Amino acid sequence: MARIYNPYIRDTVITFEEVEVSADEIALRMRAVADASLPWLVLEDGGAVIGYAYASRWHARSAYRHTAESTIYLEASVCGRGHGRRLYAALFDEIRRLPIHVVVGGIALPNDPSVALHEKLGFKKVAHYAEVGRKLGRWIDVGTWQLLP
Repeated sequence: MARIYNPYIRDTVITFEEVEVSADEIALRMRAVADASLPWLVLEDGGAVIGYAYASRWHARSAYRHTAESTIYLEASVCGRGHGRRLYAALFDEIRRLPIHVVVGGIALPNDPSVALHEKLGFKKVAHYAEVGRKLGRWIDVGTWQLLP
């Protein structure tokens, strides 16, 4: 999964992380998701991991306990083939079994493929934050989309 995620760190503004992560760091993140009783799904093709999606707590304060943030990453070579939609749909099936009322997705903008994926799955844009991140020498806007699963 670090192999999938690190090019997004290194080469894009899709994530605001700027330092590549190790497989051990991914394992720690997976453990934190599991400890929060939230799903982390892996998509394989022929035994090779080609993507993953997970839900995490949106904010730490207790009143937010019924809100989760969704995240998805696919290997670049498999994007645009419907894998993201199927993986996210499976994630939301898992989320619906939990006491989660709202799922939030943050998208660095512009990112037409991610916006399209979220909106095809029923997310609605609820916020736009101008120039809240700086990476690769430019300011980046972030939009927030919300789904009531």
